Amino acid sequence: MINRESSLNSQGGIHRVQKRFCSWAMTVAIFAAIGFIACGEKAVAKGLLMGTFFSVINFILMGRSISIILGKSRIKARFIGLASILSRFLLLAIPLIIAIKSVYFDFLSVIIGIFAVQIIIFFYYVILRQFLYQKI
Repeated sequence: MINRESSLNSQGGIHRVQKRFCSWAMTVAIFAAIGFIACGEKAVAKGLLMGTFFSVINFILMGRSISIILGKSRIKARFIGLASILSRFLLLAIPLIIAIKSVYFDFLSVIIGIFAVQIIIFFYYVILRQFLYQKI
């Protein structure tokens, strides 16, 4: 019973973190896309939005796989982890292939969008958090 309660608490914690960082990433991508569209760079805006969308899906799937792995045997956890990594790599290949094949999406902006959640996490923990929790 204790394991189930701690698992529910960790899932709630994972969900809160995912909601915060994914919403920040999409918000930043939307505002950046509006700026790129205003400058006449529609392909860059579309690429950034598509990459960020797939980045958010990847981050959500990673959180779900973590909660599935908890409490499993070592062999099952390894198999589930490997399957999760491979499926997420395949998922992230989709926007890259679309960007290579299409002139409507900028390849470099898709790559930046794919790293949007990681960039937001880095920005939060390395830069923003230092200023928010700074002792006076």
